[in-house]
Amino acid sequence: MNQTITGAELIVQLLERQGVDLVAGIPGGAILPLYEALGGDTRVRHVLARHEQAAGFIAQGMARVTGRAGVCIATSGPGVTNLLTAIADAKLDSVPLVCITGQVPQALIGTDAFQEVKTGHLVDSITKANFFARSVDELLWMIPEAFRIAESGRPGPVLVDVPKDVQLQRIALPLPPAPELGETGEQQRPPTPTAWATAAAMINAAQRPVLYLGGGVVKARAWEAARELAEKAGLPTTTTLMALGALPHGHPLSLGMLGMHGAQATNRVLDECDLLIAVGARFDDRATGRPSGFCPNAQIIHVDLDAREFGKIKTPTLALQSDALRALQTLLPRLRAQSRPGWLARVATLRATYPAEPPRDSLMDPLGLIAAVAKLAGPEALISTDVGQHQMWVAQHYPFARPDRWLTSGGLGTMGFGLPAAIGAALARPDLPTVCFTGDGSLLMNVQELATLAELDLPVKIVLMDNAALGLVRQQQTLFYRQRHVASNYVTPTDFGKVAEAFGIRSWDLGRLRNPQKRLEEAFRAPGPALIRVPIAADRQVLPMVMPGRSNLEVVEQYVDTET
Repeated sequence: MNQTITGAELIVQLLERQGVDLVAGIPGGAILPLYEALGGDTRVRHVLARHEQAAGFIAQGMARVTGRAGVCIATSGPGVTNLLTAIADAKLDSVPLVCITGQVPQALIGTDAFQEVKTGHLVDSITKANFFARSVDELLWMIPEAFRIAESGRPGPVLVDVPKDVQLQRIALPLPPAPELGETGEQQRPPTPTAWATAAAMINAAQRPVLYLGGGVVKARAWEAARELAEKAGLPTTTTLMALGALPHGHPLSLGMLGMHGAQATNRVLDECDLLIAVGARFDDRATGRPSGFCPNAQIIHVDLDAREFGKIKTPTLALQSDALRALQTLLPRLRAQSRPGWLARVATLRATYPAEPPRDSLMDPLGLIAAVAKLAGPEALISTDVGQHQMWVAQHYPFARPDRWLTSGGLGTMGFGLPAAIGAALARPDLPTVCFTGDGSLLMNVQELATLAELDLPVKIVLMDNAALGLVRQQQTLFYRQRHVASNYVTPTDFGKVAEAFGIRSWDLGRLRNPQKRLEEAFRAPGPALIRVPIAADRQVLPMVMPGRSNLEVVEQYVDTET
């Protein structure tokens, strides 16, 4: 008699073939056969999240650190709908993710069965691809194809929906060999030698060029090539939020982050440039401000793997469809070594005229706190954030040495991202320190994952900037909505120290200590997870800030005290 295995056991074996050793999820009725298989003889370890959205972000944390697809699992109905935010977040930030979801048995589909939703319809616009398995045999190609699509070309999320009856169907052993899959189904039109020569000539001839690096540079692990190119051609270099650290903090050519909360000097350098070399960046509105006012006098070379980005926001003078690493390596030998003393002198003048906000010594101020944490965590630390004021302060002031240590939700801007992403990052790289900067509003979005963190006993240090408010919402209400702070203040602030300790995590409240620096150091030395609460004034604003819908030169730059 031939030996057989179930579809659920087949999925586990196919995950092993892909080199997967960690998955995150929550069980439920429609996915229980897969959980039974995970309890068998397998090297795949399951991490139990406390919410499916967080399971998706844990998988994202692993993917963002390793560059390989993270895997999350959810049951049908509410399991799937809870997962949607994490999937959409991965789509907008080009994070490889494979989501395996349970579905009601095929005989019940269309009957409004218990926990039935049309999963494919829900995820169609937020995945690179999604599949519905009608038989166990389809899983043989479907699972490896999901990984191929998720990781190839421009990365992104892929979902495989598996009805319960398919998980229970049986297939004979031995399994056939892994299918041979194509390189990518995405349309590619490699640039011609003439196009590369034209790009190099434009860079060589430019008087005021700027190199503009986006998340695609990080995805392609091309930051060292970017630095080499910038140094050879004398290119002042700015980065998007997603590419911070592509040039190390303090590098003489680094302009830091551009856009809504970028330095004024950076935005003014861009306003004066005559050539913008955009690599792996998508010209999103938080970076460009009003598109017509962005680099108004510049020619644009746009390098991107996804041709759909060309002309979506800004029409390029020259479009090059290419992986960022290949593009930079192709351009490098074609460029003339230049120091550009006149242009760099003008950049220095703009920096002196529009200086960045000075550092602060107090740990009760975000800038002083960030500097102290960076010193304790060290240059190799994995840094995650949630979304809001704390995220922008970290983006502006954290001394990133490399971009693959930085995890934040850029495109979707998801509050609740930071803690589960930090858990995933720490699972992927337990050898590195992990810090999660968060705000009180964001932490409350996925606060239940403190239980996951405590259970795993990972050395994640949560630095909570607590202003008892939705800080960035409150700031915009102050600046642009006549100071009407509707629904942005927490009338009854949460005692996060007690919350953390209820979940089994030690806490330090620096606002209640006589020597906060000493206790901050103690928290970082302590083994395992820690929550470090730091009170921040609710009227402390993250500046400069470009007025929404305006040019990047139209900024609010003065501190506004809302209490006077």
